[in-house]
Amino acid sequence: MEFMKGIIIFKGKYGATRQYAEWLATELALPAFHPDIFRNEKMFNCDYVVIGSSVYIGKLQLKNWIKQHVAELLSKKIFLFIVSGTPPDEKEKLESYVQGSVPPEIRRQCQVYFLPGKLVYQHLSWSDKLMLRMGAMLTKDKETKKKMLTDYNSVKKENLDALMQDIRKYSGSVKKSMLQP
Repeated sequence: MEFMKGIIIFKGKYGATRQYAEWLATELALPAFHPDIFRNEKMFNCDYVVIGSSVYIGKLQLKNWIKQHVAELLSKKIFLFIVSGTPPDEKEKLESYVQGSVPPEIRRQCQVYFLPGKLVYQHLSWSDKLMLRMGAMLTKDKETKKKMLTDYNSVKKENLDALMQDIRKYSGSVKKSMLQP
């Protein structure tokens, strides 16, 4: 059986997306690249692309990269993981990130996975701290306001289980041991 080839492209702001990409790269034996060091010809021989992006001000960090590479991506299966602080029950908001950042022709061939991120307030840039505080000030619900300014870290390797299972299934590299109960 010939295995399909894949590649990971990721971009985040404060480390959560990078961590997920590194775990995927290790577990699936795939090369991972930040778009700044990625060369287009690396995608030529790939059957599928794993795209990982954090959300910043409601848009994917890789929004422009995806738009610039539509032609290359059209011939690939795409697994898109999105890292954000948006709670999983806010489905409409999560979907708006995809709608606003991924061209329709690419959305049709994407499997999308929403992964929880992290917030370490002291690591934020001064401008991000300011925007977060302004957002909190505009929030009426006191509990939501408090959560917006509280550190959290929900980045866990097991958050990748469904994504890894789907990639393995697609690429034909599911090991016998993983199929047994």
